[in-house]
Amino acid sequence: MDHGHHSGMWVPGEPPTWGRMFLPHLEPWSVLAVLSVVGLLVYLAAVVRLRRSGVAWPWWRTLAWIAGTGSLFAVTGTWLNGYSMVLFSVHMTQHMVLSLITPLLLLLAAPVTLALRTLPRGRGAAGAPRALLLNALHSRLARFLAHPLFSIPLFIASLYGVYFTPLFDALMANPAGHQLMLAHFVVTGLLFFGPIVAQDPWPRTLSHPGRMLELFLPVPFHAFFGVAVMMAGTLVVDTFAQPPAGWGIDPLRDQGEAGGIVWAFGELPTVLVLAIVFFSWAGSDERRAKALDRAADRSGDAELEAYNARLRAMAEQRRA
Repeated sequence: MDHGHHSGMWVPGEPPTWGRMFLPHLEPWSVLAVLSVVGLLVYLAAVVRLRRSGVAWPWWRTLAWIAGTGSLFAVTGTWLNGYSMVLFSVHMTQHMVLSLITPLLLLLAAPVTLALRTLPRGRGAAGAPRALLLNALHSRLARFLAHPLFSIPLFIASLYGVYFTPLFDALMANPAGHQLMLAHFVVTGLLFFGPIVAQDPWPRTLSHPGRMLELFLPVPFHAFFGVAVMMAGTLVVDTFAQPPAGWGIDPLRDQGEAGGIVWAFGELPTVLVLAIVFFSWAGSDERRAKALDRAADRSGDAELEAYNARLRAMAEQRRA
């Protein structure tokens, strides 16, 4: 079994198969894979702590976190990561999962809310982590990063700015650059989807129509990028120009598949998020209606009575 190294990064010795793709493989540079495991353990510990204090936590949020950290590990702590060094199609799958699937699942798990509920309150050292988290959420930097005028162009630039410039080849040339790029994909996804999914306190909030608009803005850019890569007659990046000999891989055909993956992937999260926003919208309208009903019950429809009295008074004034 001859495992090669590609600019200091590990590459499997055998060609990719579905059986090999998700075999675990950690190396000193597997920062995101290790963080995914740590993140999973910390979250589960927080849920257990919350339960012990008698506070319920929705099971589906925990499930979303397990799936989110699992998806992160699946594309960074396995042979898939090794294959992504030499095959554009595998790299693009990794990119799509990190920027679209992982952030969505992590955001649905509402980790900020969980942290705010489990971290100790109060002054002094014990309450410091919670205070820091709240300060960070309300900071000017957070408001800037969470602004759609920053997060949407960043999301689009993660495609065009990375692959259609020399940046990609430069980042792929060393392990630190590679990890930085993968982390960038996740953070970009979190910043973009954060205010749209809106499960957690976020530095900026959007109305439901605003969320839908923000969700659809990058869709044409995403689709066009996929088509551009699919249709390109020459190689877009140099990194994948020479796949391992004997694997029988045509780089141009593999690049076409990479473009197809981008194009196909764009639809899936959009539909999922659209459903989330729609149900949250319907739910918020329902909650508002119920709140109004409860208020009416408490005040015996005093508001309505006052409104009708005002109308009667106006009518009498006109008659007079």
